[in-house]
Amino acid sequence: MKRIDLDDLPPKLAALLTGAEAGEEVLLVQNGAVVGRLTGGGAEPKAAEPEADIPPDERAKEIFEQFRASIEDEF
Repeated sequence: MKRIDLDDLPPKLAALLTGAEAGEEVLLVQNGAVVGRLTGGGAEPKAAEPEADIPPDERAKEIFEQFRASIEDEF
């Protein structure tokens, strides 16, 4: 299955795709020809669960560790 990350798309395009009603089709057109068709499922996106009450020091430590790990992975 192919996957499109809506965070990588321009905001207007992401809004068009997420706003499709159940059964509504979105045509993908290139040079005037239809190259694809997406059908809206009508599923509501799941809201992110609220994070547990983490003390600010612990949250800062977690963020720093993630940053450090990503830098080490990069180099």
